[in-house]
Amino acid sequence: MLSLMEMVIQGVSTRKVTEVTQELCGAEFSKSTVSALCKRLDPIVTAWNARPLRDTRYPIVLVDALVIKIREEVHVRPRGVMIATGITAQGQREVLGFHVADSESEASWSEFFGRLKQRGLTGVDLIVSDCHGGLVKSIRTHFQGVLWQRCQTHFLRNLLDAAPKSVTQELHGHLTAMLHAPDLDTGRQIEQHILTDFAKKAPKAMTVLEEGFEDAMAVMALPESYRQRLRTTKRGTTQ
Repeated sequence: MLSLMEMVIQGVSTRKVTEVTQELCGAEFSKSTVSALCKRLDPIVTAWNARPLRDTRYPIVLVDALVIKIREEVHVRPRGVMIATGITAQGQREVLGFHVADSESEASWSEFFGRLKQRGLTGVDLIVSDCHGGLVKSIRTHFQGVLWQRCQTHFLRNLLDAAPKSVTQELHGHLTAMLHAPDLDTGRQIEQHILTDFAKKAPKAMTVLEEGFEDAMAVMALPESYRQRLRTTKRGTTQ
């Protein structure tokens, strides 16, 4: 049976593996060597992914998922990898763990959150994530009373995807100004102008805006110095 790391790496094309090993090590490794290294690495990764989290408090947690291809026997299948990153009171980021699942279902997220809590994750005050239905339901179940910030990068993408291409550039500028408003009242004023100006030009996008504004702007309740890093689960910005 293939190890976890082996399944992940073998789901990647040989060309990509060659490029990575050449970039990191300056040498190309055979498939057998990669397999042997993965088998040695797998227990280390498994132990790290089960380490206790009780000794450090993470008041802020960012959760996201990505799709990778994993080889299972002779087939390569897409699988979801759920990732949680904690931020300490001192502002230090640490990947808390990951979970491989068939899909981003409520059950899969609940299993992941349950494992994190079993490892000692407590004292969470804010969670930043996308608006995936199963994810949000699971957050509300496992972290009741926690402030939820909708990832602004995903929110902006959802809005632009719902708008006609003819207005996306113009709309993008207004939405960026709204998301980066100096305070919530200003953000609401910009939102109202957008709703008025684009009501006929992008009605579907305006529905998304109305329904998601409060969750996307939840970060405004925090001190200004915290906002930029907590607007999104992505390393980049919403600009």
